[in-house]
Amino acid sequence: MTLSPLMQAVEHLERGDWTAAHALAQGESGGLGFWAHGIVHLIEGDIDNARYWYGRAHRMLPDASAVKAEIAALRDAVQSGTR
Repeated sequence: MTLSPLMQAVEHLERGDWTAAHALAQGESGGLGFWAHGIVHLIEGDIDNARYWYGRAHRMLPDASAVKAEIAALRDAVQSGTR
């Protein structure tokens, strides 16, 4: 089974490879892609950019300590097709 680029980005995030996740998230439009992009910048420590992408995703910017929970929630949303 071939994974969607968004699910591939989630898997990279879970492994801590935000650079690879970023490359994939940049090509995704829509709420889940924007959310993934925001998580990447949250991990990177670029809070202003993370805030921008979370805003595009219509989500509140979490504290950086919530990254693991954010990635898990993104995985659930991608798997269920939630937008």
